Amino acid sequence: MNDNARRPAHHGACGCACTRHGRRTFTAAVAAAALSLPAAVQAAMSECTRSAATRLVPARAVEDSAAQQYLSLLREARGQRALAAPENAQLQRLRYIAQRMIPLAAECNGRARQWRWEVNLLGSPQLNAFCMPGGKIAFFSGILSQLQLSDDEVAVVMGHEIGHALLEHARERLAKGTGTQLLLRGGAALLGLGQLGDMAAQYGSELLSLKFSRDDESQADALGLALAARAGYDPRAGVSLWRKMEAATHGRAPPQWLSTHPAGPTRIKDIEARLPAVLPLYESAPRPERRFAPPRAGAGAG
Repeated sequence: MNDNARRPAHHGACGCACTRHGRRTFTAAVAAAALSLPAAVQAAMSECTRSAATRLVPARAVEDSAAQQYLSLLREARGQRALAAPENAQLQRLRYIAQRMIPLAAECNGRARQWRWEVNLLGSPQLNAFCMPGGKIAFFSGILSQLQLSDDEVAVVMGHEIGHALLEHARERLAKGTGTQLLLRGGAALLGLGQLGDMAAQYGSELLSLKFSRDDESQADALGLALAARAGYDPRAGVSLWRKMEAATHGRAPPQWLSTHPAGPTRIKDIEARLPAVLPLYESAPRPERRFAPPRAGAGAG
């Protein structure tokens, strides 16, 4: 059983079995590399502008909703024996890659310093992954096993999903959607009137079903490539990732994760256009000390 959902994220930020000294060393190396980059390259990390609509919905309400929904999801997965145990090699892989990205997050969104980051692996054939508000990350085993993702490809997926959280796209969608008025009516809870838990329960399920706009997806793509590159993962893997995704769908309707994304060839073209800006970030970044193999095709999260 995975106790990560009940444990504060102070131990390795994402539940990784790593030393604080190692994390500080990596963070310092990232900072030194960033300072040495020309301004044009630093612009690749400038995709952090958040919509003014996010101000209509309190960040705390959205993050607390996400935490409750994430905990419920983990409980359900645990009950079905679909939640990966800490010793699972693919879970360790995900947590290691996340550990390299998390120190970069606060540069884009200062709230990320307060987030209790969690990373879990769920046994499911879905080609899916997400990062909920507040740093709640989950990958489904299907995306790792069916696509046989390399570490670099995993980093591109993870960077994209973390990008959504840092850019607060869920908060923006809620502000622009039907939930706005009800969330605003619950604003009294933020003044300590004891209703925040009720509001979180109302909107937790909505967070998992949100669909982002194509503009949101494009912005998350750009930020995700930069995060992956700065964490030491090759952003060119974005091209191979989307070729694999295209092959996996065989021309059928894409999975929900892709429902608002541009078509595969368009997305690949966009990624290739962004590579000149992000490759210098990768070339200047510290390289991962560990590399992991993809799981066996069809392997679950057990």
